[in-house]
Amino acid sequence: MTTLVLLPGLGCDARIWDAQLPVFVGHSVWMSDLHTRHDSVPEMAQALLDDQSGDLILCGASLGGMLALELYAQAPQRVRGLALLGTSARPDTPERTAMRVEGMRLMQQALEGKPAGFAALLQANLPFSMHGDALDDKPLVARFMAMLRETGPAGLIRQNRMSMTRRDHRATLANVRCPTLVLCGEDDQVTPPEHGQELAANIAGAALELIPRCGHMLTMERPAAVNTALRAWLGRLSS
Repeated sequence: MTTLVLLPGLGCDARIWDAQLPVFVGHSVWMSDLHTRHDSVPEMAQALLDDQSGDLILCGASLGGMLALELYAQAPQRVRGLALLGTSARPDTPERTAMRVEGMRLMQQALEGKPAGFAALLQANLPFSMHGDALDDKPLVARFMAMLRETGPAGLIRQNRMSMTRRDHRATLANVRCPTLVLCGEDDQVTPPEHGQELAANIAGAALELIPRCGHMLTMERPAAVNTALRAWLGRLSS
């Protein structure tokens, strides 16, 4: 049996795939919450491989895409397709690590009884996560912020640590031998287009699509464009 595994990004959960569920009808779908239960990307990958039997189709966003690459590195023979959304094969730069460390410091303060700093941090990071068009959609922003608040400071600290310590998978890309889709928002500030271009350039036969007027949260910001690309990708898998 082949399972389509949905891998959400940092601070997110199954809700980031709500608009994609019609695309996945007819597939055996498993929604991962591994990033809420483990402490490293390799540990998450091993847990998934132990839990899920058979072949895998991996669809990952951001941290979920990084996990998809780790899964491929650990068990390439089990992966039948990859969709990599708003993600990167590179490790963190020193500048990104410094940003995470400062954010984690503010989150730790929230754990110590200063919640105002946590709320302010989430608000300040909104323009970094989404295109300005999406920020005008108040219900969309509310759904996104609800996920982050529910993850909470402790969860976000742990998931940032996982991201900071992930492996460099640029060497993995040349070994990928399955139909691969790479999606990136043209205005993504978290994993800018050059990260997606690098993925596609180094994976044989990968399809690359840059979505205009879109930031990092592709599935929520531009669901119609994402769904069109995913349908084409799933079509390649079944042909």
